[in-house]
Amino acid sequence: MPAEFKTIGIIGKFANVKIQEQIHTMSEYLENKGLQILLDQGTAEALQINNIDSLPRAGLGEESDLIIVLGGDGTLLNAARSLVKYEIPIIGVNLGRLGFLTDILWDEFQQKLDEIFAGDFQQDERLMLDVEIIRGGVSLSQSIAFNEVVVHKWEEARMLEFETYIDGGFVNTQRSDGLIISTPTGSTAYALSGGGPIMEPSLHVISLVPICPHTLSQRPLMIRGDSEVVISISESGHARAQVTCDGQINMGVNAGDNIHIKGYEKRITLLHPEEYNYFEILRTKLHWGEKL
Repeated sequence: MPAEFKTIGIIGKFANVKIQEQIHTMSEYLENKGLQILLDQGTAEALQINNIDSLPRAGLGEESDLIIVLGGDGTLLNAARSLVKYEIPIIGVNLGRLGFLTDILWDEFQQKLDEIFAGDFQQDERLMLDVEIIRGGVSLSQSIAFNEVVVHKWEEARMLEFETYIDGGFVNTQRSDGLIISTPTGSTAYALSGGGPIMEPSLHVISLVPICPHTLSQRPLMIRGDSEVVISISESGHARAQVTCDGQINMGVNAGDNIHIKGYEKRITLLHPEEYNYFEILRTKLHWGEKL
């Protein structure tokens, strides 16, 4: 077992009380390997688990050498945003169907974790996004996204009008339902349904995918991962707008606000079994090659 994996943090899906049994099974497995276990405090409180030491998310980040997420891709997205600054590797164990991010199935977790703890694993570093909303030169709010940042209309059947800048250079003025700014990881999420390209996860690039643009010439655009994108909401627009990170965090914006998006200063590290194959997951999830 790699010497650095001594303290293991566990994060579970809050909304599913039924995973108490899986958390206890995972804890017993890890204890039998002589590892120290820490449970995410939010998970412990939501699932009423009192017999495992728990810490708030920040404490989990500071004390753990490895994080195991039990749940689905949404649970891992939440964990990644809160833990990326601590530079801790994450393993995703899926309690349902195979996920893009939580790629270890529950029925196979002991075999796969045995391999990983023996040093047989792939290490996968992925880009995340930093988004900040500026109004009148003042920062209003800031967040991190793993999949995507979406600038979109809010509660009104009107298109947004906004200007896009990349590294200070004007790109265009757009009227549409919004814009998806996606990492390679998020290319198989909302950006995919918007007609964006599928990007291999290790690429250091960002895609800009318009949502229902009011011109057929407006197409998805790929740029360098170290670029800064600024979306300026038009003063002449009438619809209110919203910025959403990973479909989980929402921030309101007004006409005249500037939304700054760039690659986050640190990458998130995912660990996979040695035989992990991203394209096999694509074939499975997207049903490529199946006869209809």
